[in-house]
Amino acid sequence: MKFNILLSRTFNATMILGMKTSLPRSLMMYASILLVLLAAVSARAQDWAKARLDASPRHREYVTLKHGDRTLQAFVVYPEIKEKAPVVILIHEIFGLSDWAKEMADELAARGFIVVAPDLLSGYGPGGGGSSAFASMDDTVKAVSGLDPAGVNADLDAAADYAKHIPAGDGKIATVGFCWGGGKSFAFAAHRKDLSAAFVFYGPGPADVSTITAPVYGFYAGNDARIGATVPATVEAMKAAGKKFEPVTYDGAGHGFMRAGEDPTNTVPGNKTAREHGFARLVSLLKTMKSVHAAGSPSGKVVSEKVPTASPACHDESKPATKAKL
Repeated sequence: MKFNILLSRTFNATMILGMKTSLPRSLMMYASILLVLLAAVSARAQDWAKARLDASPRHREYVTLKHGDRTLQAFVVYPEIKEKAPVVILIHEIFGLSDWAKEMADELAARGFIVVAPDLLSGYGPGGGGSSAFASMDDTVKAVSGLDPAGVNADLDAAADYAKHIPAGDGKIATVGFCWGGGKSFAFAAHRKDLSAAFVFYGPGPADVSTITAPVYGFYAGNDARIGATVPATVEAMKAAGKKFEPVTYDGAGHGFMRAGEDPTNTVPGNKTAREHGFARLVSLLKTMKSVHAAGSPSGKVVSEKVPTASPACHDESKPATKAKL
């Protein structure tokens, strides 16, 4: 929605610049400056996330992960606690390892978890760079969309292997993915056998769920038919395979509510509520997960959380939260 507003304002400013009438020179100059400022605002849309990350007292670092002849970077954040902690592998949105993804990792670390967030675009950007090397968001989206699924699993395996050997880790590892990363979190659960849990934020399930051994928890938006329409079939497939899958739908929220819900420019109440409820549920489940889960019996818990209606956000869609049977 924010981008729609920017587009509208940019269009109006462009109209002013293109008018052949004798507008005052000062007005023409104002319109030119406006266009530049709008472009800057769009490019720095996640400055709020970067500012929060910069203010964090927690230790964070970049590490190099390797598998075969491939090298990739991962952002790692540690909690400030005495005890060993579970390790969360955070899988970014279709927008790459953005400032928001790193800020989300820091938020989870603040709750007592070590977080490893691999940049799955490592080496694929201009000049061999990663997510930050792309010139535009559109270029980033195209690059993420084109990643090979087997290659993504191999990268996540490298992250999981690294996580298992972190001295401060307690041996439990889980994946948490958002948007595109939500689907990859689900798919990785079908690939990796030593996950304690997989958390899927508004992402589709894999075609074959028979190999999943960890419990899977879903977080979906009520105003996201594109993904929401896939949930019933996933519930049935998981149930038929005897796997544990507990999806919750947050009514009134849009796709991408975990990011949109904390964005200061968000105008959809449902996004904020879904974000708060979803984060609380995620932290609670992470704190209670077991070391390694065998396939659980189907829980049959399909829940919908209610919240004020809204409008859309990962591709700028939006949705809310509340509990109720679908």
